[in-house]
Amino acid sequence: MIEVYENNGLLVIKFPYDPRYISKIKEIRGHMWHPEEKVWTVPVSELEHLLSIFSREELHIAPELYLKPLERELKTRKYSQKTFKAYLYYNEEFLRFANKRPEEIENKDVKDYLLHLVDEKNASASTLNIAINALKFYYGGILKKDFIYSVKRPKKDKKLPVVLSRDEVSRIFSVIENPKHRLILMLVYSSGLRVSEVVKLRPGDIDVERGLIHIKGAKGRKDRYTILSDTVKREIPAYIETYKPEKWMFYGREKSKHISTRTVQKVFEIAIKKAGIEKDATVHSLRHSFATHLLENGIDLRYIQELLGHKSSKTTEIYTHVSNRDLRKIRSPLDLYNEKVSSEQDGENEE
Repeated sequence: MIEVYENNGLLVIKFPYDPRYISKIKEIRGHMWHPEEKVWTVPVSELEHLLSIFSREELHIAPELYLKPLERELKTRKYSQKTFKAYLYYNEEFLRFANKRPEEIENKDVKDYLLHLVDEKNASASTLNIAINALKFYYGGILKKDFIYSVKRPKKDKKLPVVLSRDEVSRIFSVIENPKHRLILMLVYSSGLRVSEVVKLRPGDIDVERGLIHIKGAKGRKDRYTILSDTVKREIPAYIETYKPEKWMFYGREKSKHISTRTVQKVFEIAIKKAGIEKDATVHSLRHSFATHLLENGIDLRYIQELLGHKSSKTTEIYTHVSNRDLRKIRSPLDLYNEKVSSEQDGENEE
């Protein structure tokens, strides 16, 4: 068996001594023998040539090597880092699962893999949809295989977002002592930012005079403006005076790098514990709370959609299901019953 993997931009080829294999390797441009490791190397660009001349041999190729065209296409289209990693991850995992070359993949392999994600990994509908998108992009978009389109998508779980009350939000801010961490979470809530957006803010993105924040290259590579609260506006001068941000508004251990999303998530996790909040909330719950509280204050859903940067109004409409703006107008039948009983008792007492 011939083993092929990548190391430092080179294809490493390893096999038991065989003059036929050596003869074929020498046909490849840039080949080199490494006597100490007892391996051959050729440039990664020669992968197609390698596959061609060893097409009848048993090759064990690291899955990531097959995905070089996928990697190039994702970079060319400037997909987000999150999508880039997810598409490579699911395609690589799928090839390991199927143990086949991409050109050998059949529709059954895809269905078996999705079933594996459900049964063995307890994947949600959202995760399955990401996996399907990843496979469809590679096999349908790059390799031009039609079978991938016949895979039925699972229905998304209809889960409602976790929303914090105004009191709970206030308690979270009150337990955070670090000014930088508190300001980050205040911005997420007061402006409806995603955690990936708040960590990438630059000082110039915050327009104090106009009361706006310019979000650049957000989800879907879209720019948008959102509101800057008066409360946060008052906090900014002291923060700038103390931390003196340059490239990034919220830098990490090094000023040249922004704070990580994981750090912000950890700050939030610690804060809700200190605040005694038992809801299954995440940093994103602050964004959900921003939208819900605006809706409860009577702000039109179209404006909320614009502030959040939602492409579809259907995405924003979910907040109508967690808002208590109209629910508060509905009287519980138990309260109505109790009022009736109380009224009858009062009438009897008067007699």
